[in-house]
Amino acid sequence: QEQLVESGGGSVQAGGSLRLACAGAKYTYCMAWFRQAPGHEREGVASVYPGATSTSYADSVKGRFTISRDSDTLYLHMANLKPEDTAMYYCAGGPGSACIEGLHDARYNVWGQGTQVTVSS
Repeated sequence: QEQLVESGGGSVQAGGSLRLACAGAKYTYCMAWFRQAPGHEREGVASVYPGATSTSYADSVKGRFTISRDSDTLYLHMANLKPEDTAMYYCAGGPGSACIEGLHDARYNVWGQGTQVTVSS
């Protein structure tokens, strides 16, 4: 059984920071964070290659968010948070090829249940 479990979400004021964690991330998988706000499509946030050899970020979070991983946990450090970052955040795993095809949710086959991030102005 493969299972991803997110944690670290919560409510924070604009300009603050949070660190999300995703337990169960296999080091051989491409891992990514996605987010979805009500009325919006799921959006790719960041991804990290198997073995953490490379990373990728959506333009909207580049320079503010940092994705990282260790042997079994995926992280997303979120700094300078903005109200538009408010969403349910999901971690996802997929084959290594997903990391070179862009932040496309169809390429990921293992998903967590999500953790809510709310940013107030």
